Amino acid sequence: MSTTFDIVQKLWNLCNILRDDGVQYSDYVTELTYLLFLKMSEETKTEAVIPKNYRWKSITSLEGVELLQHYREMLVKLGEAKNPSVQAIFANAQTSLRQPRHLHTLVTNINALDWYSARHEGLGDLYEGLLQKNAEESKSGAGQYFTPRPLIDSMVAVMKPQAGEHVNDPAAGTIGFIVAADRYIKAQTDDLFNLSTDLQEFQKNQAFTAMELVPGTHRLALMNALLHDIHSPIVLGDTLSGDGKLLKDADLVLTNPPFGTKKGGGGSTRDDFTFSTSNKQLAFLQHIYRSLRKPTKTKPGGRAAVVLPDNVLFEGGVGKDIRRDLMDKCNLHTILRLPTGIFYAQGVKTNVLFFTRGAQDKGNTKEVWVYDMRSNMPNFGKRTPFTREHFTDFEKAFGKDPLGEPAALKKRKETGETGRFRKFTREWIAQRDDSLDISWLKDDNAESSADLPEPAVLAASAMEEMEAIMEDLRGILAELGEDVEEVVG
Repeated sequence: MSTTFDIVQKLWNLCNILRDDGVQYSDYVTELTYLLFLKMSEETKTEAVIPKNYRWKSITSLEGVELLQHYREMLVKLGEAKNPSVQAIFANAQTSLRQPRHLHTLVTNINALDWYSARHEGLGDLYEGLLQKNAEESKSGAGQYFTPRPLIDSMVAVMKPQAGEHVNDPAAGTIGFIVAADRYIKAQTDDLFNLSTDLQEFQKNQAFTAMELVPGTHRLALMNALLHDIHSPIVLGDTLSGDGKLLKDADLVLTNPPFGTKKGGGGSTRDDFTFSTSNKQLAFLQHIYRSLRKPTKTKPGGRAAVVLPDNVLFEGGVGKDIRRDLMDKCNLHTILRLPTGIFYAQGVKTNVLFFTRGAQDKGNTKEVWVYDMRSNMPNFGKRTPFTREHFTDFEKAFGKDPLGEPAALKKRKETGETGRFRKFTREWIAQRDDSLDISWLKDDNAESSADLPEPAVLAASAMEEMEAIMEDLRGILAELGEDVEEVVG
């Protein structure tokens, strides 16, 4: 019997056919998604939502030019389907395939897969595996939309999403966080069967909200949601525009905002932000802590776990203002310094910030615990896989309280200057100009040039930093009413 891994590998091997037809790496999974949706609908007996003339059988019985013409027509018709999910997945869909024989080979090979095993192990897991395979292929550029699953699972484990909570991801990518949170809740509730009918309905249709900016990635997210029986809103939109105002009053935010600057000259177009910045991560961070629900007499404040690069921890100017505002409005109780090299398409150093919204807007952070999972860690990659086991010590040190309440923080144990877990007071942080870039361990790996990232990664990282600086300077000139082209010219 084939395993999900085997089927994923066979699907990925089909990308060789796509490449031979001139399809770009970035379009591989999108092309396969169209075909997989049709085949999986047949396998799960949910074809009733698809117009009868445009189901999987309609392309298995054709060959040659007739097949390609029908397939192109099919994509257009499915984009106009009455069913909202089908219409959204096939919105503006078109194929890059040019050779009928290549399409016929894809259809034949997909038809021949062990779909019995795929159904048994979960079609959602199969699709997740395909997304991960795509992210691991650096040429695809998909790594920026795919957070490593061991990291996601650890964040979900310590944040403990609960049935009845509103969970949000404002930078959804392919909704890895939403899928993991849904899986966690289902595991705690016997696949929702332990819940009341009303609560089951809420979990399936309202518990999650997510927003994704890129249409192609949004398409993959919709497919992922459908295969995991998640029917909550997965919205195509820009969180840093007025769209983001819809994402509010969250009980839990789990997210990995995109790296870089907001393109288009200037910062967020949100009119409800206190601090204006073109830095995407700082803008997202501001959105996230403002979107958390304030505590009530019966419910604690909303909580968040957010992946952010190092520059957010030390950047001056508006960066310092946003960090200070975060520590005022929320209890920023934990920072996890992540190992380098765990993101497939990024050479940046990252962290996870854990915080909970306070009742007041001032003075909620009393102390910040920092767990250094970066210093003296292996160089992760294909030779040294990054696994969930690497988070065991962190999760134990973090404790069982997802809110970081004072009573729970008192139970934590510092490991001293030679250990990985230490506590720093809010006053001490203020004396450091509110910088949260805190490290104390000597990293023996950092001294070896052999452990440095590849030159191309270093160059790309340097270019990204330069672009961020230039974008900020352009924003300053624009605010001063200066013509950027005239000044530069």
